[in-house]
Amino acid sequence: MSFFSKILRIGEKPGTYAYRRRRAEELHGEAVKYVTEHRDGNEDVIGRGGSLAVHGDTFIVDSSGERLFVCEIKNLDTSMLMSGDGVIISGPNMLEGGKLRRITVHFVYYRK
Repeated sequence: MSFFSKILRIGEKPGTYAYRRRRAEELHGEAVKYVTEHRDGNEDVIGRGGSLAVHGDTFIVDSSGERLFVCEIKNLDTSMLMSGDGVIISGPNMLEGGKLRRITVHFVYYRK
């Protein structure tokens, strides 16, 4: 891949496996401040602390000492928050038999 195609992201279309894999790898290792989920009109905190990880072809969200979300990368959708300090993650949760789940993960702020 050439220098300009890396900068301009030429060749990676949203929805492709390569795009989803790159986004998942960018999130790998991020420290989690807290995790929320929209339920019954409320934004409920479902976990505090933890991390995001890529293991093989699966994406994992660990928080509050337990595994909250596991999804195959080919089915994973991610959207960064406009503030840049979090991400909305959605996809079928393998822990719940493939039930579609949408969670918001807020990152720990580290000055870089």
